[in-house]
Amino acid sequence: MRISKMLFSALFALGLMHAAPLSAQFTIQRPARVAAPAERPGMRVRGMVADEKGKGIAGVVVTDGYEFATTDKQGFYYLPADPARCNMVWLTVPADYEAGAERGLADGFYARLDSTASQRRDFTLRRRSAPVEAFVYLAVSDPQVLNEHDLNRFRNETVPDIAATLAGYAGRDAYVVMLGDEVYDRMDLFAPYAEAVAGLNARCYQTMGNHDYNQLYPGRANCADTVTAHAERDFESHFGPSYYSFDVGDVHVVTLKNIDYYGGRRYDERFTPEQLAWLARDLSYVEPGSLVFLNVHAPTSNQTEHSNTDNTDELMKILRGYRVHIFAGHTHFYENQPVTDSIYEHNIGAACGGWWQGNVNRCGAPNGYLVVEVDGDRLSWRYKATGRPDDYLFRVYRPGSFVSQPGYLVVNVWDWDPAWSVRWYENGDLQGDMEQFAAEDQDYITMIGETQGYETRHLFRAKPSAGARTIRIEATDRFGRTFSQTVSL
Repeated sequence: MRISKMLFSALFALGLMHAAPLSAQFTIQRPARVAAPAERPGMRVRGMVADEKGKGIAGVVVTDGYEFATTDKQGFYYLPADPARCNMVWLTVPADYEAGAERGLADGFYARLDSTASQRRDFTLRRRSAPVEAFVYLAVSDPQVLNEHDLNRFRNETVPDIAATLAGYAGRDAYVVMLGDEVYDRMDLFAPYAEAVAGLNARCYQTMGNHDYNQLYPGRANCADTVTAHAERDFESHFGPSYYSFDVGDVHVVTLKNIDYYGGRRYDERFTPEQLAWLARDLSYVEPGSLVFLNVHAPTSNQTEHSNTDNTDELMKILRGYRVHIFAGHTHFYENQPVTDSIYEHNIGAACGGWWQGNVNRCGAPNGYLVVEVDGDRLSWRYKATGRPDDYLFRVYRPGSFVSQPGYLVVNVWDWDPAWSVRWYENGDLQGDMEQFAAEDQDYITMIGETQGYETRHLFRAKPSAGARTIRIEATDRFGRTFSQTVSL
């Protein structure tokens, strides 16, 4: 059972929320003595992946961002790592092990490279005491901090709310994945942003958004100097590689870049050929039929506004044969989209909503984030509105308050997908399903002060009779959970 907001506030004030961190919060100490992999011609980088006792771990996937290798029975690996384009080497942490974390940020799964012709980079992983059956996965899009005002709202609203949610899963593995636009073109704000999330009781991973690139340079795929003068350099200096994967429980988690950046805020929403090639190689080590989480910034399959990647079809061909949940941000609206029978996309409402102007996104969804509960290969999810109870999953507009729908009672059900049902009762009598329609959300219009034209599909309406005294709304999600609210007229 989740602790109450009041109890959380008391614990937070006493500093107890940081006193007993989860198992994710540790820094692994490398053994003093480890075996030495011999140099090999053409292999610029070599190393060893070992456990805390110095014993090599076989079969670990290691990459330089282009080429792949697996460790041998001694835990040794070798990679060519072209110095003209590779400045890091990293691995896919196997499900039976875990990497460390440094002040809440995922760490220990990557190593930086220099310009020398031959170098050694070792990794030490901690063996889990037991297989992970259940874990919680928080997907957070677009903190997008531009100034101290935004930072303060992120620090004082979003971060404490995430901490309170995580407290309800004490003892369970926890992951917080940011889906891009951690900052708003302000490379100098990466450090205070990282400091803001440092106290979270989870291992925190990052995704690159279009506003996380340094505007002075093109992206690595579009520039000659891919080592020092590329737009990813500031992000990577704080958080490590901008694309990577790891395993936890029965899930293979992948993060990709799908912003093809040209500099000066110019970009295309697309996967570069290098990214798709890397993904195909990464998934070649994953058993077909497995559950895959794919983190990206721009969505791939929205239906209400074109903000999708240009080469979604190529992505879907690579994902075919796996059971995939795509987590995306970028749009500042919420749209769930079952793409195929085995691929589902969550385009999540932004943590900053409408760019910290108020408390809602463009679609009317509140500022918030997605909470995904995983148990084996089964999962369920719910959207958590910042500063609101767990069961705050829709908003009711009484007749006359939704300007474009005079005479109608309107409900905005932001986590809706086609498996939901939304029914209404008048004076206690069931009237049936509410009528779905598309329009611009009234709360967003009120917040901005004008209409801007984006119409969301997760709106529902009903016209009460003249004798209506009470209206009850029942919204039932795809997992059979029913949420209700009664309003008096």
